[in-house]
Amino acid sequence: MGLTVIIPAYNEAEFVGDTIRSLLAQTLPPDQIILVDDGSTDGTGDVGRRACVTVIRPPHNTGSKAGAQTFALPWVRTEFVMAVDADTTLEPTAVEKLLDVFSEPGVGAACGFVLPRRIQTLWERGRFVEYLFAFTFYKQVQDYYRRTLISSCCFSMYRSELVRRHGGWSGRTLAEDMDLTWSFHQAGVGVRFAPEAVCYPIEPYNFSLMRKQLHRWSHGFVQNVTLHWKGLLTVPFLRSAVAVALWDAIMASLAFLIMIPLLAITLRSAWPLLAYFIDAPAILVPLLIGAIPRREFGRTLTSLPSFFVLRLVNGFYFLEAVWSEWLLRRSFRVYEKGH
Repeated sequence: MGLTVIIPAYNEAEFVGDTIRSLLAQTLPPDQIILVDDGSTDGTGDVGRRACVTVIRPPHNTGSKAGAQTFALPWVRTEFVMAVDADTTLEPTAVEKLLDVFSEPGVGAACGFVLPRRIQTLWERGRFVEYLFAFTFYKQVQDYYRRTLISSCCFSMYRSELVRRHGGWSGRTLAEDMDLTWSFHQAGVGVRFAPEAVCYPIEPYNFSLMRKQLHRWSHGFVQNVTLHWKGLLTVPFLRSAVAVALWDAIMASLAFLIMIPLLAITLRSAWPLLAYFIDAPAILVPLLIGAIPRREFGRTLTSLPSFFVLRLVNGFYFLEAVWSEWLLRRSFRVYEKGH
């Protein structure tokens, strides 16, 4: 059961060498590594050639990660294909743990546990807490019902034939991984989560990069709801998970950005501002469950304030996406890179 890894890369010479080395150091190494040099100008392809991996280059920049990954599909000859971001490193057993999931009949895709590689700035700390909470709690619940909401773009494995059958990774939304995951669910293909398979991407370290990433992710989610809502109605639990996520994102964003500040101004009191942290105990319990085995107790506690800041910013860009995509009918289609 061979495995090909596709690494889509645009100007990733600084990081892609680490990604390739982590793949070559796996307990179960891939049969082939394909680096898609998507019009880079910084020598990204040269890094791949020095590492003796297959380097292909489209005639022009494809415009998105989905385009670069799909461009590489004709070179895949193995039963399994894995997509890994060019700034993402893997635990040595990650590939082996992810491949184990496919021993279960009907599984067509699987994803692993994601944690930021660098945790220094406010934005990296906020993302660290966000990921630790999501992958310790939400992802586990989704996997219990066999309805993983998204097979994460930075590190996922698929049966190659199923990806081809769905036309590769589509560029019709800005969240190609969510699009493919929901398409799999509607087709009756299993998507699983393997918490033992851990990867470490580079996350946005400043507001400019975080803004681009949140803008893309928010529009991508809204676009996928628009595209798939009829099909989601036929998939038990997934339809509920998406509906709850959408409702919670809209209502929480409105509360945090509008209702709570207005209430504080109206009452001329700072007490309503405590509502920003009212769910802190509920968040802290699964956080510590995930942090203690990883010996991240101290860093988790000190990073918690950054999470609340990131949540406000996330809410703003989500409301902007809803306003733009559904009310103004202005769909955002430009893929902006945001580490």
